[in-house]
Amino acid sequence: MAEHGLRKWIITLTVIMASLLELIDTTIVNVALPDIMGNLGATLEDAGWLVTGYAVANVIVLPMSGWLGDRFGRKNYFIASIVLFTIASILCGNATGLEELIAFRILQGLAGGGLLSTAQAILLETWPREEVGMATALFGLGAVVGPTVGPTIGGYITDNFSWPWIFYVNVPVGALAAFLVSTFVKESPKYAKGQPIDWWGILLLAIGVGSLQTVLEKGESEDWFSTPYISVLTVVTILSAIAFIWREISTDHPVVNFRILKYRSFTIGIFTSFVLGFALYGSMFIFPVFCQTLLGFSAQQTGEILFPGGLATICMMPFVGIMLKRGIPAQFMTTVGFCLFFIFSLMLSNSNLGSGTGDFFWPLIIRGIGMSVLFVPLTTLAIQDLHGKDIGQGTGLNNMMRQLGGSFGIAIITTLIHVNMGTNRNLLLENVNNYNPAFIERKEAYIHGFQGKGFNAFDAQQMANHAMEGVITKQSMLVTYDNLYMLVGVFVLCCIPLVYLQKFKRNNPIPVDVH
Repeated sequence: MAEHGLRKWIITLTVIMASLLELIDTTIVNVALPDIMGNLGATLEDAGWLVTGYAVANVIVLPMSGWLGDRFGRKNYFIASIVLFTIASILCGNATGLEELIAFRILQGLAGGGLLSTAQAILLETWPREEVGMATALFGLGAVVGPTVGPTIGGYITDNFSWPWIFYVNVPVGALAAFLVSTFVKESPKYAKGQPIDWWGILLLAIGVGSLQTVLEKGESEDWFSTPYISVLTVVTILSAIAFIWREISTDHPVVNFRILKYRSFTIGIFTSFVLGFALYGSMFIFPVFCQTLLGFSAQQTGEILFPGGLATICMMPFVGIMLKRGIPAQFMTTVGFCLFFIFSLMLSNSNLGSGTGDFFWPLIIRGIGMSVLFVPLTTLAIQDLHGKDIGQGTGLNNMMRQLGGSFGIAIITTLIHVNMGTNRNLLLENVNNYNPAFIERKEAYIHGFQGKGFNAFDAQQMANHAMEGVITKQSMLVTYDNLYMLVGVFVLCCIPLVYLQKFKRNNPIPVDVH
């Protein structure tokens, strides 16, 4: 039954707060890795499993979260996820070795996978159906802003306290969220209670999705298929996926109900969610690396540059909900969002080595607005035909696809960076010869500059060669990053026609479960 008044807002703030725990922890650890490595005596490759383990566990649970909510009740499952996540956070902060910390991060990821989709399902049931656009907009605040502010929060805590506190900060938030959920959220029917458990489906899902996520997370750093275990996991992913789909279609009580794919809007929607994840996580992966590696910005400066864009998203989300409520078609708003993201990509593709912090203000504002206009309408279009227990299944699959989109995006972009770096470097080296006046002029300027500082002719020559090498490397990286911004922008732009294949509703009410 839909809630009204103060109770509705308390539940809304509670589920957003709980989902933010999971979303922020997806990226908060990244900036603390150097401190964790130094404290626990780990290599970067080993410490990377802190991120990979969490992501793998998270994406395994996401598609199962609807079934778990149906079996145990969404309220019970949600509280259990919050409590387990909070306990895992305490264990992570108290870890004394890397293997121990990785194990607790996996536990944290398993709990976190139950937070996001269950929070969204509870929210959809809490708001009246004519106001669900606003509810989705408020939920979108966490989904879009959480991964963006995670590194900033992690950097601040690590610089001013110590790395265990990036986990301890979850404890008071988790305790408050668990109390509020137990007090204010009403229980939903246990649709799957008493039904046989699809153990084979759970096993195949865990193996298939876990293998896929591991390949995406570690493939590039392991040189992809030249590493045996990546090749083996790829084969396991394909075989498990085939077996899992066959199992879920043939059983009467599947852990993931693929029958909801009969709704055209949902089927297209999970692909557009994949695109959204690709754009959201992919662009946020490129930008900090570009700023800190090429432009020399600190982690704090990068976080400060990103903050106005996140603020723009926060400010726009309620207006997006209002526009949906007033009948503006979600397809039109999505088109605007994709175009704004393309403009953001186009502006950043013209960056140069002289770009300063002020040059990124408006591009990131445009991105922030674009993401707010994308997230809510895309989610609205995807789940507009779902009813009852299908809501939990749909939100789980939809969130999983967005997460996988981000994983694919980061894996593809990382690979393209390394491949294109070599290609662009070779192209630039064609101009490094004694017949190129520009090259000769730049090199002579370096030689004279070093000689003016007191170095002899031989040392000045060697230092000029090193300086030119540095220039070529930076220019190669610049061209690579600029091309990738444009590539992501064009990819997103090409997906606009898909949203017009979804059911066209002027007033976009989302069917919610009414008890």
